[in-house]
Amino acid sequence: MAPEPRTGPGRSWLLRLVIAFAFAQGAVSMARPAVSYRALALGADEAAVGVIAGVYALLPLFVAVPLGRRTDHGRCAPLLPLGVLLISGGCALSGIVSSLPAMAAWSGVMGLGHLCFVIGAQSIVARQSAPDEQDRNFGHFTIGASLGQLIGPVAAGALISGQGGTLGRTSALALLVSAAVAAVALTSLWRIEHRRAKGAGGKPGHKVPVRAILGARGVPAGIFISMAVLSATDILTAYLPVVGEHRSIAPATVGLLLSLRAAATIACRLVMSPLLGLLGRRALLTSSCLLAGLLCAGVALPVSVPVLAVMLAVLGFCLGVGQPLSMTTVVRAAPDRARSTALALRLTGNRLGQVAAPAAAGLIAGAVGVAAPFALLGVGLVGAAGLGLRGEGRPESAPEPGESGTAPAPSEPAAAPVRPESGTAPPESGTAPPESGTAPPETGTAPVRRPGFDGAPRS
Repeated sequence: MAPEPRTGPGRSWLLRLVIAFAFAQGAVSMARPAVSYRALALGADEAAVGVIAGVYALLPLFVAVPLGRRTDHGRCAPLLPLGVLLISGGCALSGIVSSLPAMAAWSGVMGLGHLCFVIGAQSIVARQSAPDEQDRNFGHFTIGASLGQLIGPVAAGALISGQGGTLGRTSALALLVSAAVAAVALTSLWRIEHRRAKGAGGKPGHKVPVRAILGARGVPAGIFISMAVLSATDILTAYLPVVGEHRSIAPATVGLLLSLRAAATIACRLVMSPLLGLLGRRALLTSSCLLAGLLCAGVALPVSVPVLAVMLAVLGFCLGVGQPLSMTTVVRAAPDRARSTALALRLTGNRLGQVAAPAAAGLIAGAVGVAAPFALLGVGLVGAAGLGLRGEGRPESAPEPGESGTAPAPSEPAAAPVRPESGTAPPESGTAPPESGTAPPETGTAPVRRPGFDGAPRS
């Protein structure tokens, strides 16, 4: 039987995955500013908005690695509908409840659903893409996120209007609509995971230690870069409405500004392959993070709306680089049987940033001013640019955890050394002479076989 041809980035499974991701991410991007506006309508201050935004990432922080372990040794597709249902339920119930603690709790459920969906989807892309397709496929996959981030804020801005009690009602309506948008993603989740990559999902007992994954050169840098880029996107989504309230910018205008940023991110990912060919991975990653850091700090300046729109467009283009390249960096550096776990660790870093960054932003905004958190984001992105200068690690240099059959073979003490300078040495008593054409073993050393995690050479 002829082998099944490798699935390319233009095949239907990736297209359906992008469509589903667009609806799921659109619902989340619509719900996040709606949650902020509804919290403000319920009497929350800037610090409380930051806490609610942080709870969105708190619950996923504890379950990302177990979900990654499960995905490494099983199917990825079941996580997708589960994630959609949790997103839809969290959005709907955030719009129904009328207390800030309850809103924070259901915001956490929404974040858990988003985590389930993203772990499953990223693992499918990594498992069904050839190594030379990963940059392109991850770039196309993240277009779904950018489409959702483009449409969601516009829809939220169109639905949310008014002040006081009116603002509370319209923001609740936006959350209910976002729940319906998330449910539409279920219509595209069929035959996504139609095959398993060879060697994927080994025996559940053979777990690669987390320390070994984090010790692989390139994995920590990829995690931090992803965390800095996502924190910038998250703070923009959650705090630009607060900036708009302080600068008397209408919610509809804020939604357009956020969508402009997302549109620029889509444009970046559409031209990702030419940019990589022109600049190279290291230069592209470093320059984009550096420029994004400067622009994030610039958002804190009291500029006009047109200037802010230009800044957000360039910022969105720069932020479009970090996520797909950090995915491929982590996948290539991680051990073969722990790629889903490595991606889950990357998402754990993302969620850690989503917990710490909004909470820190809320404290800074309450103490210094609402625009100050953007300066903090700028510092983080400049630090990510510094890590990008180091480049990604070589997969073959990553430490390999011990598995059965990988321990060094013991030396053979019975083999007598043969001295080439003295001709043929007489065999010792009880030792047969070596056969003709057989190379003598080195003194006290036996060859050590170090296979990859799947028995094949590491790529």
